[in-house]
Amino acid sequence: MSMRLPFRIVTRTMNAKLEIRHLKLLAAVAEEGSVTRAGNKLHLTQSALSHQLRDAEERLGTPLFLRLGKKMVLTPCGEKLLACAHHVLEELTRTESQIEALNGGSRGVIRLSTECYTCYHWLPPLLKKFHSKFPKVEVNIDADATSNPAPALLEGKLDVAIMSRPPRNKSLRITPMFEDEMVLVLAPGHRLASCTQVHPRELAQETVLIYPPREESTLLHKVLAPLQVEPAGVIEVPLTEVMVEWAAAGTGVGFLARWAVAPHLESGRIVARPLGSRAVRRRWHAVTLRNQPAPAFLGEFLTLLSDFCPKHARRVSA
Repeated sequence: MSMRLPFRIVTRTMNAKLEIRHLKLLAAVAEEGSVTRAGNKLHLTQSALSHQLRDAEERLGTPLFLRLGKKMVLTPCGEKLLACAHHVLEELTRTESQIEALNGGSRGVIRLSTECYTCYHWLPPLLKKFHSKFPKVEVNIDADATSNPAPALLEGKLDVAIMSRPPRNKSLRITPMFEDEMVLVLAPGHRLASCTQVHPRELAQETVLIYPPREESTLLHKVLAPLQVEPAGVIEVPLTEVMVEWAAAGTGVGFLARWAVAPHLESGRIVARPLGSRAVRRRWHAVTLRNQPAPAFLGEFLTLLSDFCPKHARRVSA
């Protein structure tokens, strides 16, 4: 007698023709541009790697690389598979790390980005302290997400984002860090250097140096726009060091965190002046997803971030 079940049993059949080893060798050959160098990277002999590559191409029924002399160039099919390989391998690495972390392991990966390139200046000593306790945990910096880390965090592509303007979202957990002061940075011989403070209207005669993108500039939109002040010129400069050099040369005036330019102020290459009668301050936060796994090493990393405060900044509490 047959029995009708009150539910359906769905079976999933895996029809993938390739294995993880194929994806790894594809990524290695594409990165190195050579079977020999890729073999060294993967600790495989050239013949073994060539055999695996032919095996992958035969399974798919199409070439993945063009052999141009000693150089290996991806075919269109190879480029499509490479994009998939990067996604699969990254997701696999992240999942393995999360599983090990949930089982009490001390090995894993933290994917990190910040809202501002200057934050990368103070990260090295903090990472050194973190790695002394968790030497097997990698901290990968995603510089591509710097301009807007929130979407990458919400999409699960980051574990931690350091932000001054985190969006209001119930999915995000926000940990306060520190508060810094933004100051006008200019050459010692600049006409405004003799002022104890600079009124924002003075910048109508100046070229200002800002971080890209322009539409997210604190100086333009938070300070000058409310006063209907338009600077004489605007130059977008992605690197703090370049902005300092250009300010020192008199090319323009920058608007930077005092702690970020402290060594240059001490050397006398540039001077800093408050912009307006009230200090312009930013409050920084470490932002994570509420529902993400919380391994011990991630908790420790967030504790280090919350305890950290650069020189010339001030600590804030929750």
